[in-house]
Amino acid sequence: MGKKRKHSETQVEAPVKKDESAPDRPKRTLMGWKDKGEVKESSSQGFWNKEKVMVTCSRRINYRYRHLMLNMVSLLPHCKKDNKVESRSSNGATLNELIGLRSCSSCLFFECRKHQDLYLWMARCPGGPSVKFLVNAVHTMEELKLTGNHLKGSRPILTFSANFEKDAHWKLMKEVITQIFGTPKEHRKSKPYYDHVFVFSIVDDHIWFRNYQITVPHNESDKVARGGLDKMTLVEVGPRFCLSPIKIFGGSFGGPTLYENPFYISPNQIRALEKRQKAGKYAKKVKAKTRKKMHELSNPLAPDEFADMWKD
Repeated sequence: MGKKRKHSETQVEAPVKKDESAPDRPKRTLMGWKDKGEVKESSSQGFWNKEKVMVTCSRRINYRYRHLMLNMVSLLPHCKKDNKVESRSSNGATLNELIGLRSCSSCLFFECRKHQDLYLWMARCPGGPSVKFLVNAVHTMEELKLTGNHLKGSRPILTFSANFEKDAHWKLMKEVITQIFGTPKEHRKSKPYYDHVFVFSIVDDHIWFRNYQITVPHNESDKVARGGLDKMTLVEVGPRFCLSPIKIFGGSFGGPTLYENPFYISPNQIRALEKRQKAGKYAKKVKAKTRKKMHELSNPLAPDEFADMWKD
C-alpha cells in the first residue's frame, strides 16, 4: 500500500488578494497604448449614428435591374444584402420582420413586375415613412464603362438641387434619401475619405441620380490648397437612373397616404395606349382597302378596243 500524504501537503494555499489600490495596466493596441478612461470619455461624447440599410429585391427580377441593385450595394458600405422576397408579400409584414432580424433601420427594396417594370421602395423601419418610386432610364456601371473610379467604401457627399426646398413632399424625400444614402461616420466598413459625390436633381418632377468622382491633380506644382476648388474636376462613375415618385406612406411599406403624385401614369396605361395606336393603324388600312374597292366599283374603266388584238 502507498503511503498517506501528510496533512500539510494536501492544504491548498489561499489566493493572494489583489491590491485594489494599484492602477490597471493600460491595454496595448496596434496603434499604441490605450487608456480606458480616454476610451470611455470619447465614446460618451456626441451622437453615434447606427444607420444600417437592408438592400433586397423581389423574385423574377430582370438581370439589368439586379445589376443596378448590386451597384447600389457596392456604393453603400453600411448596407446589408438579403435574399430575394416575394413581391406579393411586400405589403410590409415579411419585410419588416426581415429588417428587424438584420438589425437594420432602413430598407431599399427593388420590386420588379412583369419582368420589365421596376419599383423602388425607400422605407424607414419600423415606424415609417416610406416612399414608392418608379425607376426609369436605368444604366448600370458595366453598361456605361465610364472612366471615373473612386475608392470603394469611401463616404459620399450628398448634393441636392434647390427644388427640394419648394414643397413639403420634396423635403420629406430629401430627408429619407439623406438618411439612407449617407454613410455613418467611423463606420467599420467605410473609409474616412470624401472622393465622390451623389447628385440628386429634380427635372420635370423626376429625381435624377448621378455619381461623380472628385479628381485632384497629384503633381507638387499643381497641388490644391485646402479649400481650393478651382483645380478640382468631376468625372462620372455611374450608375444612372431616374426616380418618378408615386406615393408617400406614413408607415413602413404601407399606412396612411401622405402624398400622391397627380401626374403619375402607370406603365400599364402607357402600353395600353401604344396598343390602341397600333390597332388604329390597322383599322385605317382596312378602311383604305374598302374605300378603294368602292371607288373601283363606282368608277369602272371603259372597255379597251385593242385588248383582244394579239390573241388571234
